[in-house]
This record gives sequence, structure tokens and C-alpha cells, in this order.
Amino acid sequence: MSPQPSLSDRIAPLTAALESQVIAWRRDLHAHPELGNREFRTASIVAEHLRSLGFDEVKTGVAHTGVVGLLKGGKPGGVVALRADMDGLPVTEEVELPFASKARAVWNGEEVGVMHACGHDCHVAILMGVASILASLRADIPGSIKFLFQPAEEMPPEGEEGGAALMIKEGALENPTPQAIFGLHVTSRQPAGVIGYRPGPTMASSDKLKITVQGKQTHGAAPWLGIDPIVTSAQIVLGLQTIVSRTLDLNREPAVVTIGAIKGGVRENIIPDSVEMRGTIRSFDEGMRDAIHERITTLAEGISAASRASCKVCITKNYPVTRNDPVLTEQMVPTLTRVASTGPRPMGIEVVPKATGAEDFSFFQRLIPGLFFFVGVTPPDIEPTKAYSNHSPRFVVDERGLEVGVRALANLAVDYLATKAE
Repeated sequence: MSPQPSLSDRIAPLTAALESQVIAWRRDLHAHPELGNREFRTASIVAEHLRSLGFDEVKTGVAHTGVVGLLKGGKPGGVVALRADMDGLPVTEEVELPFASKARAVWNGEEVGVMHACGHDCHVAILMGVASILASLRADIPGSIKFLFQPAEEMPPEGEEGGAALMIKEGALENPTPQAIFGLHVTSRQPAGVIGYRPGPTMASSDKLKITVQGKQTHGAAPWLGIDPIVTSAQIVLGLQTIVSRTLDLNREPAVVTIGAIKGGVRENIIPDSVEMRGTIRSFDEGMRDAIHERITTLAEGISAASRASCKVCITKNYPVTRNDPVLTEQMVPTLTRVASTGPRPMGIEVVPKATGAEDFSFFQRLIPGLFFFVGVTPPDIEPTKAYSNHSPRFVVDERGLEVGVRALANLAVDYLATKAE
């Protein structure tokens, strides 16, 4: 009597049989994107799917619209979590597809187009596929898998809580508590099907910056009668560039301070009372992060005082550094390597550079070991460096990458649980 194939050997044909369904789910979700904390249709589809598979628990309404499913294997063992984010972006789609989004919604008081411009439709479809496969294998799975379908990764609307932090606050990592968590992100920076990973700091922390400079309004023809907040703001913007280039030890980690918006004044011959600047701060080290915050405040206040103006600096911490646990990463790289080198379209695996984008998967990683990796979705006829990036209204997905994502997450789950059962 021949031995029964391993769980990993059984995942590949199951994934192949399910690929067309995963693509169909992705296209449906792409045509019906929803913004953060408003993923009602998406959550309903996910919850119905998990219930149809006989999941032991399916909780809805977690962090507004999140879904948490628990699949208990037929053998005793550990607990692992898999996560997918569900929200779209306030972006009007410019890609000509039969399933292109025509959705409109209100975001922070403004009517906007809505698009899955970051690939979260792919993440949801992939994890739904993983749920189908692991449910069919549950009798031989040693342990339990917790499925986290998360809302508002792209930030909740102003004035609302949301995302991974709120899921944690509402108990998503409890009863039972996973011993590890895995997540992925599709990316235009790699060819379709290529897996990318990095141990340690992988994606940057993200903080919002607002500086309000208060001057004294006067006629533009007589600037000496007032205090010019525009000139002061210009000096602050230039000064901020020296924080990274002249005060940080960049041998440790890179960092970014960017001002993306300046608002002040209503016409050419009036020096206004005040100017508001908004920007973003990115770093890969929590100590450097705090140092940057302190130096921004000191610099802005000092320049303002020297100009006889005043200023108020407001820095809001958004997401921590997405840091892949080095031990867990080393343990699971063989699994990712096996997935990347097999299947119908083996494409390979690579260590990717740090990314200054941010991810609230990082909140989960602060509590339990986590590994966050990337799956390329750029068509083979497009050079990844020239492809439209995630968040672009022309972001496109080569759907051949979805199958790789399904196999990767499913194999990570069963391989990790196998180590806990030994």
C-alpha cells in the first residue's frame, strides 16, 4: 500500500482545480470595491463562504466589517493565523477591463471614485481559496488556522478607528491566540508569480505630519508691516530636508520626511495669517522614528521663532515598522522556495529591498511572530520598473500570480503547524 501524499503534495492539485474560481472571486471583488470600514458586501461574501466550508467559528462585525474564521484541524497541534485586507482606495479606475470598477462613494466628505488600486481584491480572493483548500484537508491538519479578513488597511475615515489595531483591540488574536501569522501583498515591482521576502525591517513605519505656521496678515506690497508665514514655511520645508541628510546615521536605516501639501493665502497681493503644511514620515527603526519627530518639532519651532512667527507641530503615529521575525522567516523560507520553484509556472524567489510603503500588518507582528511577503503580478511583457505601481489608477494585475499566493499561504500554514506537532 503506497503512503498517503503529504499535505503539501495535496495542496498543488487542489489549487490548480480552484484557480479559475479564485480569479472569478477576484474579478467580482474588483468590480465592487468598498472603502475602509464600509466593506459590507465583501465581508458578507467572505462570511458566507467560510460558513459554507463548515468553519468551526465565523465572527463578523469585528472592527466594523472584519471577519474572523477558525478552522480546527482533525489532529491536535498549534495555532497559526492568515490575514487578508479587504478595502479599496478613493481612486477612479483608468484601466479598460470588463470588470473595471465604476463604484463611487463618499470619503471624508468628498465624493470619489473607488478602486482596488492596491490589490486587496487579490488578497481576499487568495485567502478565500486557501480556506477552501485547507477545509478540504482539515482531517489531517495538526492544529487550527485562524483566518483574518481585515478592513481599513488603507486607514479608516477621519474620526473613526479601524484596521488591524482595532481588530486586535476587539480580540481577533484571542481564543485561541496564534503562535505565528502570515500575510502577503501583490506587487507591481516583481514579475507575475515571483515571491519576494525580507527578514527583519521590511516596510517602513508611517506617520502623519501637520505644521501650522502663524504669522501676521498684511498687504503684499508692505511685507514689513506683517509676519510672512509663507516665507517661514518655505524655510521650514528646506530645513526639514536636512534632518535625514545631515542628522541621521543612515548606516543604520534609511528614512524619509516629505511635505506633500502646502495651503496658505487666497490672492497674490495678500500675505496671509497662516500656512498649513502636511507630510509623511517613514523610518525603519523605532528609535530613529522618535528622533525624527523630536527634530522636526525643534527645527520648525526654531525657524518660526527666528522669523517672529509661531508654529504648531502635530505628528500622528499611524503604522509601526513591518518587521518580519528573523527566526520565523528563516524557518519558513524553505516553504516559500519550494512553492516558488514548483507549480504550473515556477518563477522563483528573491530577497527584496526595504520598501518605504507601510502596512498595518505590523500591528499583528508586534504581538506575535509574523512573516509578510510579496507576490509579483506584473505581466511578463512589462518591465516591473516601468509598470504602474500599486495605488495608481492604472494598476493592473496578471492573475497568474494568484495561484502562487494561494499555494504559498496554504503551504506556510500546514508546514508551520507540522513543526508544532513534532
